[in-house]
Amino acid sequence: MTQTVEPLVETLKLLADNTRLTILALLKEKEMCVCDIVDILQTTQPNISQHLRKLKKGGLVIETRKSQWIYYSLYLEDKPYLEGILEELPSMKDDIRKLNPDCCK
Repeated sequence: MTQTVEPLVETLKLLADNTRLTILALLKEKEMCVCDIVDILQTTQPNISQHLRKLKKGGLVIETRKSQWIYYSLYLEDKPYLEGILEELPSMKDDIRKLNPDCCK
């Protein structure tokens, strides 16, 4: 059976976007809702939702519903080759600490 590089190419295309890579850096720290990501990245909710939709379609994030809110988290179990990339992403802990704790409550 011949393996192709196509799945890897598609994943790397997803990561070639600054916003999507920053979202992964955030989700590396913790599960987050859209409003938190919007707050940190200072952009619109539709913009972040579009990027999250692409990351979900690419199999990099999963969503979990909690009450009326949807939370996103990393899903990289089938992509061990991304571990090195994630390790190189800058920490977003300071940005996350500044969030309004009542955003998604």
